[in-house]
Amino acid sequence: MFNLNKITRTNIKKMKPYSSARDEFTGKAKVWLDANENPFDSDWNRYPDPHHTQIKKALEKLKKVRSNQIFIGNGSDEAIDLLFRAFCEPGKDKAYIFPPTYGMYTVSASINNIEVVAHKLDKHFQLPLVETIAPFQTNGLLFICSPNNPTGNIIDAEAILSYTKKFKGIVVVDEAYIDFAETNSMINYITEVPNLVVLQTFSKAWGLAGLRVGMAYAQENIIAILHKIKPPYNVNAFSQQAVLKAINDKASYKKQLKSLKEERQKLRESLSDLACVNFIYPSQANFLLVKFKEAKRIFEQLKEAGIIIRNRTKQVNNCLRITVGTAEQNQLLLNALKALDL
Repeated sequence: MFNLNKITRTNIKKMKPYSSARDEFTGKAKVWLDANENPFDSDWNRYPDPHHTQIKKALEKLKKVRSNQIFIGNGSDEAIDLLFRAFCEPGKDKAYIFPPTYGMYTVSASINNIEVVAHKLDKHFQLPLVETIAPFQTNGLLFICSPNNPTGNIIDAEAILSYTKKFKGIVVVDEAYIDFAETNSMINYITEVPNLVVLQTFSKAWGLAGLRVGMAYAQENIIAILHKIKPPYNVNAFSQQAVLKAINDKASYKKQLKSLKEERQKLRESLSDLACVNFIYPSQANFLLVKFKEAKRIFEQLKEAGIIIRNRTKQVNNCLRITVGTAEQNQLLLNALKALDL
C-alpha cells in the first residue's frame, strides 16, 4: 500500500520551510514596508503572489479540482525536479522511464543522483504489461508521458492505473500535450489514486512557452510537500498576469487549438503522399513523428533550406519529429520536401 510519509525524504520531513514576507501577511495595507522592496511604484517593484492564488482559482473552474490539489511551477520541469528532491533518496531510490520518451526525466534524475531504469514501450508505443517487467526494487518516481513525446500517442489509462497499484512510489503522468488529444485527462483519477501526479503546462496549446508556467495536480498531501520546498517566488508577476489573461480569453485558445488540430490532419495527409515518407505515426499531440527513407539526409537538407524540425533518429530509427505550424509554415515545409534532391 502506498505510504507518502514512508517515501518522503527524512530531511524534507524535518526541514522548516522559508517564510516570505507575503506568507506572514496576506491582507491589504496602505503602506508596504516588510519585504525590502523598492518603494517607487512600477508594474514590477513588488514581489509576486507566492501562492499563485488567482491562477489556482481559475484552474479550479477550468480543471474541476480544488486549489489544494494544484501546484504552480516555473514550467513543469520545476515540478519534476521538486518531485525528485522530495521523494527520491540520492544514490538509493530509482527513476523508472519508458523510452522513447521525454529526455528531461533522465536529466533531472542525473542532477539528483538518481539511477534511471528504462523499460521500453512496446511496438505500438504502449506500456509493457506491469506483470512482465522486473519487480520494482525501490521506491522513487515512475514517469509516463501521455501523449508521449516524441511519438504523439496516448498511453492507455487502464495500463497507467495498473502501474499505480503495483508501484509503491509516485507515478508521474506528463500531459504536456493533453489539450490536443481526444481523450480525458488523468486528472480525473487524482482523488482516488494517492500516488498519482499529473503534469500539465501553459507552454503548448495555450501558446505561453516563453512564460514558463506549468502545473502539477495530485492529492493535497503531495502538493503540500511541493509547496514546502519550492522557492518562495518561483513564478514571476508578469507570467502570472499573462496566464490569467489567457485563461480569461478562452475564445482565442479554442480557436488556435481547433486550427492546430485541423492543420495536423492536413499535414498528415500531405506528408503521406510524399515518396520520401515511409510511415507517419498516429498523433494526439501538436506534432507528427515521421519515418523517412533517408531521415538524416532530409533533416540536413531542410536545415540548409532554413526549415528546422527535430531529429529523433536516436530514439526511433529514421524518424523526424515535425511540429504542426500554421498553414503557411506547413506549406513551406511541404514545398521544401518536394524540392529535395533525393
